[in-house]
Amino acid sequence: MERLVCVNCGAAYPADEILYNCIKCGHLLAVQYNLDEIAVTKKVWEKRPLSVWRYRELLPVRIEPVTLQEGGTPLYHLNRLGEEMGLLHLYAKHEGMNPSGSFKDRGMTVGVSMALQLNMRSVACASTGNTSASLAVYAAKAGIPAVVLLPAGKVAIGKVAQALIHGARVISIRGNFDRALEMVHDLCLSHGLYLLNSINPYRLEGQKTIGFEAVDQLGGVPDRFVLPVGNAGNISAVYKGLLELEGLGFIDALPMMTGIQALGSSPVVRAIRENLPEVIPEPHPETVATAIRIGAPVNAEKALVAIRKTGGYAESVTDEEILQMQRDLARKEGIGVEPASAASVAGVKKLVESGVIDRSERIVCVVTGHLLKDPDTVIRQCEPPTEIDADLPSLLSALRL
Repeated sequence: MERLVCVNCGAAYPADEILYNCIKCGHLLAVQYNLDEIAVTKKVWEKRPLSVWRYRELLPVRIEPVTLQEGGTPLYHLNRLGEEMGLLHLYAKHEGMNPSGSFKDRGMTVGVSMALQLNMRSVACASTGNTSASLAVYAAKAGIPAVVLLPAGKVAIGKVAQALIHGARVISIRGNFDRALEMVHDLCLSHGLYLLNSINPYRLEGQKTIGFEAVDQLGGVPDRFVLPVGNAGNISAVYKGLLELEGLGFIDALPMMTGIQALGSSPVVRAIRENLPEVIPEPHPETVATAIRIGAPVNAEKALVAIRKTGGYAESVTDEEILQMQRDLARKEGIGVEPASAASVAGVKKLVESGVIDRSERIVCVVTGHLLKDPDTVIRQCEPPTEIDADLPSLLSALRL
């Protein structure tokens, strides 16, 4: 049976208590399972389709889940980019192939299911875009209301469109994401909505299945797992899940957990570089990668542990490096991702060039969201279509044939 446990003081709480932080010390909570009670083998998992719910014994949901068949995303071998970097074993796990187009669906299938299991009948979040889109989708599937707070003018149009069309109540605030999260947190505590940002420990349970799937697809544990870092929930979740696999005896090693942030929004990178005990928030985060434009990551405490305990690393990349890798992924590998997603592969390139990454490593990069999440940024990078008269000579002239 699972329970909620404080990652700082170790205080434990019942699994059905509506909590987002430890009552005793205010730190983050995590879902803890009694691994001795989990009766499952890898062979049982292998007989099921590759998806979030393949791993249901390591998930907290005990009712029929709210699902849109999320997970089972492809793991691509980056042949051309890997060759350019001198890496024979470079892979990208494309989370943009989930139902709403991002990795958030893994967390929301579990989070919205838990809302129903806990008899909560409305859900809410603050978002830089993908969380709001995913919450709206899964709340619609569950038939419950959703409220989302967005920083005005700071969210890509594709993500706003998703939240609106799926029926969420969308509120834009004149403030940044960090302020939006404070407001929605207060709203949930005072008015009984269920908060489904990554401060909710149950949401991260779904996201850890990225690591489970990658291990199954590779046939083993990669040497390094590289993820974009915004609120730091994903890197924390994958690390937690792999620890559980190790505890079950399914794997015997952990990868080096490596987090990549945008240069204008990189408090985790600073904490790792300066060996700080906690992050110092960035009051005015700025980057073209809107999905990771977060100055005060709520899961930083967990992320620092993940990076440090595995001998991992944290690095920042410029907006120019992010956008160049977005183009390279599209044009050299046929993989279309939003800017934040490209940060992970851009970070690998930088770390190879600086000598941090050994070229013999087997590396999995998580690319977190689909290209069409942020079409405006794509259009701004590309030449517009060539317009011609409707005749063959004009076509041949345009093609210079």
